[in-house]
Amino acid sequence: MNPGSMAEPPPLETLGLCKQYPGVRALKDVSISFRAGEVHALIGKNGAGKSTLVKILTGAVQPASGTVAMAGVPVAFPSPRAALRRGIAAVHQELSLVPELTVAENVFLGHPPTKWAGLAVDAQKTTHMAADLLAEMGLHLSVTRKARELGVAEQQVVEIAKAMSRHPKALLLDEPTSALAREEVDGLFALIRRLAGQGVVILYITHRLQELQQIADRISVLRNGELAAQFTGDEASAERIAQAMFGEFMPVRVGPPETVTDEVILETRNLQTETGVRDASLTLRRGEILGIAGLLGSGRTELLRAIAGVDFVSGGDITVAGRVIKRVSLATMRKAGVVLVPEDRQAEGLVPALSVGDNICLASLRSNACGGVILRKRRAEAIARSVRELAIGTTDVDAPVSSLSGGNQQKVVIAGRLNARPQVVLFDEPTRGIDVQAKQQIFDILRHLSREGIGSALVSSELEELLEVCHRIAIMRGGRIEDEVIPAGTSPRALLERCMRIEKAAPLGKDTVNELA
Repeated sequence: MNPGSMAEPPPLETLGLCKQYPGVRALKDVSISFRAGEVHALIGKNGAGKSTLVKILTGAVQPASGTVAMAGVPVAFPSPRAALRRGIAAVHQELSLVPELTVAENVFLGHPPTKWAGLAVDAQKTTHMAADLLAEMGLHLSVTRKARELGVAEQQVVEIAKAMSRHPKALLLDEPTSALAREEVDGLFALIRRLAGQGVVILYITHRLQELQQIADRISVLRNGELAAQFTGDEASAERIAQAMFGEFMPVRVGPPETVTDEVILETRNLQTETGVRDASLTLRRGEILGIAGLLGSGRTELLRAIAGVDFVSGGDITVAGRVIKRVSLATMRKAGVVLVPEDRQAEGLVPALSVGDNICLASLRSNACGGVILRKRRAEAIARSVRELAIGTTDVDAPVSSLSGGNQQKVVIAGRLNARPQVVLFDEPTRGIDVQAKQQIFDILRHLSREGIGSALVSSELEELLEVCHRIAIMRGGRIEDEVIPAGTSPRALLERCMRIEKAAPLGKDTVNELA
């Protein structure tokens, strides 16, 4: 065979990557090639191995075996800086711009143009080079604006420009659309298409499965640390994605149906918010554990926050135990007996500097006080009861809550809400970031609440969890409740298909070029 006729090796590939953590196989023999000029999506449920693969490609983690190759040559990235020097750039989900710096200064942060033999930053050259780079990317954005003046979509674009200023051969985008509105997503997709057209390898990590047919040329699916399937974006049907992510049907346990009564403890009718809830109507019965499923961006979290009074309700009604709540707010909903266990326990559920005991009592100060004075004995009894009943792993309730494991911190958040003696508890991703044993303890708490006649609404991205613990599952799309399933006899694969079938978005032409204003 003529060597010149042989296909050139891909600009980036993994060959038999393996990575093992104590008790966990993160990656097993993963081989994927990434081609120049294409958008390659990487998907898989939580724990599938996506994060580990990305960390290896960016030099944050070293593989146990296997190699990364560039243009057919094995390479090693002992650090993120080493990966960046070899042309691997990443834009992570958490934005990292410096608010008081300009767009230009952020784009070249860490490697600005200099003058006087490198003794000073050349501000004028920085501005001109940033303007040229954004123009080359097809963007119209003032490079002299401060980052704090930008919207989220504009900040995301600057993050990509920041990565492109390094002239990378491969660009890794981690959940780039998670905080963007639909019209902003279209603009970002057009930008990604332009970058791919310039020959850059694009690795696109997403949980928004409805985006795949719009943006992906090829898709790799990881399951339990292994490459489960590969197909093109045009082949990304709901059935194919579900099969690849979940495999064959596995039986699941469901909550005890005998604990649910006919009494409706919570009802929403045509609920609307400015955060994306549109005409959402649901009912929750006393003792019921209601799951809320849907793809990322479907409005699940926003619905819980609206019901809890955290976000402003612009339309519709909320009824609790037969009483319509006239003015929905955090205070009125708590008074009505509705509490929220938030998705971000660090930012919204806990005060890390305070003790375990203080955090348990924060949400129920009035129940431990008389005439505005905290009763120490009553407070101590409430703390001891919470630690005992929720099996919070601590021997010192005066220790900072930040000293506890993630699972025990989550139980402290739940304990604080339960001390308010609620009728309804809204759980937003309660098992995120905790170990398997702690997850089962959270499920036991949900079942205990059910037996006590307390209604629970549970949002989880882990479909297996919803099927295991819920009596009924509502499915959201575009801010609305669009479908409902009974867990008994339903597989994770079938549930994902239902979520995707109703979540399908209008296709964006891959040749469409929209400039982001």
